Amino acid sequence: MKEKKSNEEEVEKNDEQLEETKLETSEEKNEMQDELGIIEESNSEEENFEENKIEQLEQQINDLKDTLLRKAAEFENYKRRSEKEKESLLEYAAESFIVKMLQIYDDLGRSLQHIEKGDNSDSIKEGIKMVYDKFTKTLDAQGVKKIEAKGTPFDFNLHEALLRQPVEGVEPDTVIEEVEAGYLYKDKVIRHAKVVVSQEVEA
Repeated sequence: MKEKKSNEEEVEKNDEQLEETKLETSEEKNEMQDELGIIEESNSEEENFEENKIEQLEQQINDLKDTLLRKAAEFENYKRRSEKEKESLLEYAAESFIVKMLQIYDDLGRSLQHIEKGDNSDSIKEGIKMVYDKFTKTLDAQGVKKIEAKGTPFDFNLHEALLRQPVEGVEPDTVIEEVEAGYLYKDKVIRHAKVVVSQEVEA
């Protein structure tokens, strides 16, 4: 009888242990599920964060592309405007000079009118000299200057020798006559002076 009771107690004890084991297993299972849920939730948050980050980067790239295209279009427009302004500047570069030349042209026309009317020669001479002086001042204001030639040593940078002529009492290679005047524009020779140059007299 005692042995039967002991067996029953042992069975009951085993049943209790089994229930405890089941309970522990259930709790561990719940804990594992909770942990898996947290991991899955964490992974989901990371995925959402990465997706948002990718979307932000894509938006930034698109914005930069738009900005680059706008800047390229603005530069192209600026380039075209600059080219047009440059072309216009080159095309009308001589405008101010021509306006000044027109004044002298008008003065020459008036001088011719005086000649046709038969005015005295002194007034005609004075009128032409006045036009010449005005022309000289206009050229000088533009940086155009006449090259000094006669009486100066021959310089191939400034002069073009048309003839060499022996002259007594004059150093060889001296300009003794100016056939056509030469001119400088600022520091550039735009026309060499055509000259006759002395050479040594043969004994």
